Amino acid sequence: MAPSLFAKAIRASTDPVKDEPPITEKERQHWAFVPLGSPALPQVAHQGVIRNEVDRFIESSLEGVGLTLLPQADPATLLRRVTFDLIGLPPAEADVAVFVANPSDDAYAAYVDKLLASPQYGEAAAQPWLDLARFAETDGFEHDIERKHAWKYRDWVISALNRDMPFDAFVRNQIAGDKIKGGEAAATGFLLSGPDMPDINNQDERRHFVLNDMTSTVGSVFLGLTMGCAQCHDHPYDAVSQADFYRLRAFFDSLPPIARDRQLGPEMRDAEGTRPVSHAFVRGDVKREGPEVRPAYPRIANPRGDVADESRAALADWLVTKDNALFLRVSANRLWQQHFGRGLAATSSDFGKQGDKPTHPELLDWLAAELPRQGWSLKKMHRMIVLSATYRQQSVGKGDVWEAALAKDPENKLYSRMPRKRLTGEAIRDAILFTSGHLNPKAGGPSVRLPLPAEVSNNLLKKQREDVTKDASEHARRSVYAFSRRNLRYPLFDLFDRPDALLSCARRGESTTAPQALLLFNSEVSQETAEELAQKVMSASGGDSAPEMLAKVTSRVLLSREPTKEELMVGAAFLQKHTAHTETLQQALADYCLAVLNSNAFVWVD
Repeated sequence: MAPSLFAKAIRASTDPVKDEPPITEKERQHWAFVPLGSPALPQVAHQGVIRNEVDRFIESSLEGVGLTLLPQADPATLLRRVTFDLIGLPPAEADVAVFVANPSDDAYAAYVDKLLASPQYGEAAAQPWLDLARFAETDGFEHDIERKHAWKYRDWVISALNRDMPFDAFVRNQIAGDKIKGGEAAATGFLLSGPDMPDINNQDERRHFVLNDMTSTVGSVFLGLTMGCAQCHDHPYDAVSQADFYRLRAFFDSLPPIARDRQLGPEMRDAEGTRPVSHAFVRGDVKREGPEVRPAYPRIANPRGDVADESRAALADWLVTKDNALFLRVSANRLWQQHFGRGLAATSSDFGKQGDKPTHPELLDWLAAELPRQGWSLKKMHRMIVLSATYRQQSVGKGDVWEAALAKDPENKLYSRMPRKRLTGEAIRDAILFTSGHLNPKAGGPSVRLPLPAEVSNNLLKKQREDVTKDASEHARRSVYAFSRRNLRYPLFDLFDRPDALLSCARRGESTTAPQALLLFNSEVSQETAEELAQKVMSASGGDSAPEMLAKVTSRVLLSREPTKEELMVGAAFLQKHTAHTETLQQALADYCLAVLNSNAFVWVD
């Protein structure tokens, strides 16, 4: 272990302000805290592979180990990839056919613009942000009480992303939308989205818990600092003191006292009258009030020593200044992660000493500076990334070039190929609804209460079991609109690693377990969908019931491409065998559709 990774002695002083350690120059020289560089665009030998500036940084690293960017993925694969990335759904069959016939750069760019203009863009882009915001519509803990208006924050996020609200305004509103001129108060639901215990006996402890959660979340989401590690003592690794934690928390101390059994509101508001005095708490214990602190920015992220005016609006403004290098790096890194499955720095909410260093620090700095240069437009940044040759590369291949990439870049840290990504549980459900033709495009409003299997709903209270949305057509709405309960996640989402919303989640896991396949294969929804898909395939085959034709159409409907030779052979043989021995053609086709729904080709994006 490198010496810099050893934990410092735990400092849990009775006066964390008086005993606060100074920040050393060595600590300020950590890669995440230095000012943004102005990296020159690298010169590369293989100019022909370059499509935009992003590629120069990636190609330069690849050439350093004797590699180069791979050719572009085939048109159908590329279209499925970018469609899932930008709107969270598979492409329409007609769009695939058009692009396969004319896979030009102009056609691809036009299609990307179409996706970014779609209202489905915001619905897909919102979910990673809601993970960061630990969004749910219940309190959690023992009683898991519902929050009747929590959905308004989710709808705000979707709307803001669809409007391409400048990212600096997107952040400022979530910190102080109720305070800034022209602000949108619904955005402050970000601060109040965490778990809560309204029935706790000690309401001071409850408020303490809420404010600590709020502070920890702001620190990790916007600054990539594990501020929560400094609630009880100075951070054991990073230059974040206990006093730093409580000074940041002091920005939110204007939250009014909360009455017992009253839930947090869907929007932030300040207490009336004089601002309360803020304190640090010895060892994080609410019963051990320590020295007074005043609102201030974390010292390690504030090298200029900017002084706050103690309001949340001031904190919001400071976060998004164009020279806040830490905030910009964290934000640019999250953009990259959205398309490549991991950030240039893999630990996207921990930029401290325990986090991973970026694989391409110059590219990260360039992207960080580019965000404000692009007017803080997330859509422009997404467009630039998905138009790059780096993004458009093959994810699978063969031959000497492919083998060299595997040998010289085994973990794909240099992006010698496009990483394959598994769909989230929400995207799997949405894709099933889309391909079967049942997806309800209705946007916004109160969440949908989906029916649950009996073995799951029996764990709920009687009122909760009965509280299923009565209009069955609502059950086919996109997953982002499904009611989000902390203590009981929808089974498909739960099995495919949806976070529990107790803490901010920067990056979902990708587990592989037997129950995933069992649910996809045996659930009532999967069985019914397979039967509906069989009818759709039969209709789309134009009366041609030959097994080869049915296998081809199934692949077009479910995988957005023509089947490979092996897939065609296996599919046709499956249909012939099952039709000849045990089943009608319709039932055999439903079984085949069910098998394809369970395939890696459906659940993964190449």
